Amino acid sequence: MKYVQQNHVTQWFYTSGKSYDDPFNEVELSVLFRDADGEEKRVPAFWAGEQTWGVRYASPNLGTHHHRSICSDVSNDALHGQEGILEVTPYEGVNPLFRHGKLRVAADRRHLEHHDGTPFFWLGDTWWMGLCQRLKWPGGFRELTADRVAKGFSLVQIVAGLYPDMEPFDERGANEAGFPWEPDFSRINPAYFDMADLRIAYMVQNGLAPCVVGCWGYFLDFAGDDVLRKNWRNLVARWGAYPIVWCVAGEALMLYYVGDQGPDDAEQHIEALRSRWSDLTRALRSFDPYHNPITIHPTRYGRDQVDDPAILDLEMLQTGHNGYLSLADTVDFLEESLAREPTMPVFVSEVNYEGIMESSREEMQRFLFWTCLLSGACGHTYGANGLWQVNTREQPYGKSPHGTSWGDRPWDEAYQLPGSGQIGLGKQLLERYPWWRFEIHAEWVEPHQAAENRHAPYAAGIPGEVRVIFIPALAIWSAWKGDMVLKELDAGTTYHAFYFDPRTGTEYGMGTITADEEGGYTVPKPPIFQDWVFVLEDAIA
Repeated sequence: MKYVQQNHVTQWFYTSGKSYDDPFNEVELSVLFRDADGEEKRVPAFWAGEQTWGVRYASPNLGTHHHRSICSDVSNDALHGQEGILEVTPYEGVNPLFRHGKLRVAADRRHLEHHDGTPFFWLGDTWWMGLCQRLKWPGGFRELTADRVAKGFSLVQIVAGLYPDMEPFDERGANEAGFPWEPDFSRINPAYFDMADLRIAYMVQNGLAPCVVGCWGYFLDFAGDDVLRKNWRNLVARWGAYPIVWCVAGEALMLYYVGDQGPDDAEQHIEALRSRWSDLTRALRSFDPYHNPITIHPTRYGRDQVDDPAILDLEMLQTGHNGYLSLADTVDFLEESLAREPTMPVFVSEVNYEGIMESSREEMQRFLFWTCLLSGACGHTYGANGLWQVNTREQPYGKSPHGTSWGDRPWDEAYQLPGSGQIGLGKQLLERYPWWRFEIHAEWVEPHQAAENRHAPYAAGIPGEVRVIFIPALAIWSAWKGDMVLKELDAGTTYHAFYFDPRTGTEYGMGTITADEEGGYTVPKPPIFQDWVFVLEDAIA
């Protein structure tokens, strides 16, 4: 009997006594698990090389779990009908992914939560090429992980080897064991995934949930539907037992950078891609017995990448890398998505990487974080130019297929850009309160942001408990002049008030305040000319 703690992954292997010429393509192995409550899961196994297959399993349910192997070749006694028992024991540690379990969409359809109902605050980072050997294992990968954990990040977006911004089998995309697939896409390279396993497991062991992107969108044309279907079954078998989010593809409907399709052909091709990605999304859902959340990375709206948004669990947005020009668009896209049906958690998964095009510095990262979180997003994903493509000093990533480089800042400088720490401070502040219950209340402050002015103050919170006001730097003059007023306060109610510096986390107490007879309160002058967060806490609550 094997023993494993709840929500931890255990694995074992089956070796065939029968030899196959092409085991990856000839044999399909699954393992049927039945827990103490009688619930069954059919878990796909992964080809581990030669004549060996592995299976990974995790469960929050304590007690005895029975399992039996199911092989497509029922005549193979070493692979088919093998039975065993697994005992799941309690976990008493502090890792939130093990303590609270896997991720799912909450009942309000506006945020994610763990298996036990604990809300999950999505603060993501972008390590698109983080499984390649340019981010060294173990040193570099562990250094980066430690930094992000210390800053409060909860998730990392990472591509499973079929990368953006390069041709297939470009040497820059290899890890220590080569590429994830053979050069003709005939079969996977198990050794590649063995090395990737170390990184994925390390993230989870340190409390970072992986958001795994199966491939970049144009690989649907490069490799074909059948290859990507097998790719997804392999990823589910390898990593589906972890607390994970699946991203079907990156920039799913974007044509390859140097394609030669004309406008008419391109439009028809995109419609065909939408149908094909939708079929692959449904296939992914059928492979995964754990029902991990599924999303897709777009050029604008995630739900528009598929023919039926109901096949997605949450929506990613990509809103641009044009600096100040992207700020208003980001809030516009978010508001539009939140108003569409079906309702699902929404967040910005890519915007204004810090330092990209020598712009988008930390003040933009603060603006994007606070405006999105106070406008209904379930979280936010940050990115740093130089980190997403894993530049090194010795070998900058270099040119993209379109002929121009995005920049040469090394990853170990990029991860220390100040914006990442500043949005981590924002998460710490919001986590003092039941942030998942926040309501959008633009009317709580005057002036306030609207479609015609996204640089005015933002307001959200919980009536009768807490109000959080983000005052962008471009609006701070109104507070300085005494023209900014909080509205709809309960007359005579006492509140605790403080300014929160989103750069440093420093708090400047304003003491207790009381609304006037009309329920108003004039925001006091800020300590410094910059952006600020002003917080009111109901003294009784």
